[in-house]
Amino acid sequence: MTRDRTAGITLALGAAAVSGVAVFVNSYGVRAVPDATVYTTAKNLVAAVVLAVVAALVARRRTDRERRDRPRLQPRQIVGLAAVAAIGGSIGFVLFFEGLARASSTQAAFLHKTLIVWVAVLAVIILRERLGLLHVAAIAVLVAGQAVLSGGVSSLRFGVGEWLVLAATVVWSAETVLVSWLLREVPVRYVALARMAGGTALLMAWLVVTGRWSTLVGLSAEGWLWAVVTGLILAGYVALWISALAKAPAIDVTAVLVPAAVVTGVLNVVVNQAPVTPSNTTGMLVVLVGAALAIGAATSRPALGSRPRESL
Repeated sequence: MTRDRTAGITLALGAAAVSGVAVFVNSYGVRAVPDATVYTTAKNLVAAVVLAVVAALVARRRTDRERRDRPRLQPRQIVGLAAVAAIGGSIGFVLFFEGLARASSTQAAFLHKTLIVWVAVLAVIILRERLGLLHVAAIAVLVAGQAVLSGGVSSLRFGVGEWLVLAATVVWSAETVLVSWLLREVPVRYVALARMAGGTALLMAWLVVTGRWSTLVGLSAEGWLWAVVTGLILAGYVALWISALAKAPAIDVTAVLVPAAVVTGVLNVVVNQAPVTPSNTTGMLVVLVGAALAIGAATSRPALGSRPRESL
């Protein structure tokens, strides 16, 4: 495995840890604010501000030569960044958090983690990524582990919330492939800012159109506290996730993100004193085995082509 590939998988593991915490914390935050879209907009605004500040600090440290040599975006890349802002930074979030407010957290987590299936299909078709037998085995084991953690596929019931979460998952899979394509030529910080700053602007416009702007402005202190906490977590996740996609294939990165469910499960046991059952213990172990297979599959890939090596 190349040094960049190793860094990409390591970053993806970090993103998985952050994602596991995010799912757990958001299950509280989304219920603290009556309107899920308002909550999403508030926390995304916090994340966008954090990423913008970090990007500005990084830009200030660059030399004059580095500023002159910075890439100039082509029209197709600008369209791609706008699409990331729309589908990933706004539509996906609205669908997911509206669904999370209505669905059970375990079923929402399972549906969200089927992201690897959708990404694998799209990455093979669009990005021409290779999908070997080890990848297929890893994906199968990861999905099976998620199913066990959620109480089995037979317990899955599709209400409005579950359909919204599934729709968000499909939308985010398309975004993952688009982001991976953009990162072949576009720096990480451009993509991260497009996703969060552009997406947040669209979310705010949607609140104005739907007459809910006053709800955002009048958000309680408790609501803003949850927005700040989850927004900071989201900023960290986006930075790690996009940096990982800049260095490793979309299938590998998405597969390595699945163990976030283990982090969420452990937090439920430690914080909420959820019972430790043979089912959830087995599910966590199966997910970890799947993650190990995914990392093994990543090490067997040939080297990637040229990609931006810079951080956020």
